[in-house]
Amino acid sequence: MIWVETIVNGLLLGGLYALVGLGLGYAFGVIRIVNVAQGDFIVAAAFLGLYMAPYVPVNPILVIIPVAVISFLTGMVLQRVLINRVLGQDQIPQILLTFGLAIVLRNGMVEWFGANSRSIDAGDLRFMGFDFLGLRLGVLPVIILVIAVGLFTLLHLWMRHTRMGRIILATADDYRVVQLSGVNYRHVYAIAMGIALALSAVAGVLLAMRGSFTPYSGADRLLIAFEVVVIGGLGSFKGMFLGGLVLGVTQLVALKLDPSSGLMWGHLAFLAILIVSPKGLAGLIRR
Repeated sequence: MIWVETIVNGLLLGGLYALVGLGLGYAFGVIRIVNVAQGDFIVAAAFLGLYMAPYVPVNPILVIIPVAVISFLTGMVLQRVLINRVLGQDQIPQILLTFGLAIVLRNGMVEWFGANSRSIDAGDLRFMGFDFLGLRLGVLPVIILVIAVGLFTLLHLWMRHTRMGRIILATADDYRVVQLSGVNYRHVYAIAMGIALALSAVAGVLLAMRGSFTPYSGADRLLIAFEVVVIGGLGSFKGMFLGGLVLGVTQLVALKLDPSSGLMWGHLAFLAILIVSPKGLAGLIRR
């Protein structure tokens, strides 16, 4: 039973990992930009949630709503003011720009908040648990998994069944063609970046409720996001979600077998899947 509980908890952790990768994967899928600053934006959202949580009524977890809204607006401004200037076939200027943003964000957070470890106080929710089929599960991890499933599902349905979603899909396929229909692709890109940062903000706040973070945690968050996207396969919502689950289960099972292994086996699983299928799990599913 202990192994079943480990796997189930790995799935709960994997849902959070999938959410961490969703923003990065969405930005790359639509705008074709590798946002090196994604991890630091996740940490910045966590700090924003930390200072807004005491002012949120009912439940601290609802702080994800104002943080996501602020992050959406930030993403739109960022895309319009900076990133649209370096769009093109060559991705080096985009990488250099977002790398510079990551450095500025990280050093700014150290200056403003210090380097001490923080976490968002989720109140009693953090320690609440319940029994399910003989397993002991935490309430907060289950809520996070439900939020992750809900966001993946809503984003998929919105992209496929709304006018704006279809415009974003068409722009991702070929931004030159949509211009013939009078669509301003730069405005579409701004909306897409806003959505990407809003999704990352939700992940950042939830991560900060489950554990601790510092201004230097961005690199770890970026690595998780990158592995989730690559394991799942670029452009596949289903693949990214499965990628997060694989990473979460692998990590907790490995830690159960060898507590000193850390994240090593998760990285090895990432390499193994990449060797078997360069297109990730999405490539295996399509076979």
